Amino acid sequence: MLATIASKSPRRTVLISGASIAGPALAYWLNQYGFDVTVVERADAVRSGGYPIDVRGTAIDVVQRMGLIPQLQAAHINAQKLTFVDAVGAPIGVIRPEALTGGVSGHDIELPRGALTSSLYVLTRDTTIRYRFNDSIDTLDDDGAGVDVRFKSGAQGRFDVVVGADGLHSNTRALVFGPEARFSHYLGFCFNLFSVPNDLGLSHEGVTFAEPGRMAGVYAVGDSDTLHAFLTFASIEPPFLSDPDIDKQRQRTAEVFAPGGWEVPRLVEAMQRSDDLYFDTVSQIHMPRWSSGRVVLVGDAAYAASFLSGQGSSLALVGAYVLAGELATHADPAEAFTAYEQITRPFVEANQALAGGGGGFLLPRTSEEIDARNQALLALQSSESAGSHGEQSRRVHSLLQLPDYTLRQGAQLART
Repeated sequence: MLATIASKSPRRTVLISGASIAGPALAYWLNQYGFDVTVVERADAVRSGGYPIDVRGTAIDVVQRMGLIPQLQAAHINAQKLTFVDAVGAPIGVIRPEALTGGVSGHDIELPRGALTSSLYVLTRDTTIRYRFNDSIDTLDDDGAGVDVRFKSGAQGRFDVVVGADGLHSNTRALVFGPEARFSHYLGFCFNLFSVPNDLGLSHEGVTFAEPGRMAGVYAVGDSDTLHAFLTFASIEPPFLSDPDIDKQRQRTAEVFAPGGWEVPRLVEAMQRSDDLYFDTVSQIHMPRWSSGRVVLVGDAAYAASFLSGQGSSLALVGAYVLAGELATHADPAEAFTAYEQITRPFVEANQALAGGGGGFLLPRTSEEIDARNQALLALQSSESAGSHGEQSRRVHSLLQLPDYTLRQGAQLART
């Protein structure tokens, strides 16, 4: 039935900016529907490695329809426990990750970010989709009938539709909608992510330590000899707005975490020496509209949810599926964009709201919040339930039932 959609639709050209998750997923579906697709990515290759991400709820249906379940399940981390410790490393409580995230054991998938991005790239690289690495959009000129694009490399092209799938700090969004500050919703924290040797002997688990306004943690992906380390701290105002300085961030973080209990001194030292330090504010993107003319945004560029929601990757996959389907079943891009937003926005907003429910548990700001978290840990350990936040999250993850665009196209053809 996908071939029916492709044969009945004009071969429209689409440029997608970004080759992480939303971009290649969208490219896959558009290619299935017969579009002429180009993906531009400023990096010189698809990024490998990266911290663990989750594919949950409705997004599982998306990757299943893409035929990716076997590959993603093979990369499944299968984390067994999350331990909360005090300043001397003594356990306060131990829970299954699903009790906090609302994940469904045996159904949802947790895997390294690079495993998902690589799977999406492999799925699309040997098709008619063109990838332009080490390049990016410089200017956009939407004249109503198409979009003229000039790339940083000097190349030029004209496309029927341009899609920004280029992340939280989207260049496409800035070019079309204006500065990021208009849409960024700061959640009050700054995080640092880096690698450290697995000297603690951890396997399939995470350990976290919190003091008021600051949290340190490590996460073991399988039996790796390397851990993902986190240093996150509260800040009333964002510590930086644009072009952050890595040396200032190292100094700022070291000052915030001095002194510190548990493994904090060792983690701070590792952070200062790290060659893979990634840091940013914990923020969301809220936009009144995700499209303008023939340009539309998808994934974090349109509606970043932050790691506190745990749903960024899933929203990217679902949004890409819906956007492609609406473009395939509407001749007018504006109508497709409107339908895409009407279908996806309630799901997006419900998932973004999850960031508020678990923040106090993972990132307590006060001694009172730490005491409340410890009481909640005791309750979770003595109960088989996922806890109120986990149960709510589980419902929200699957709020959207995917439209079947093959059936819709068939009905349209039958009426004509």
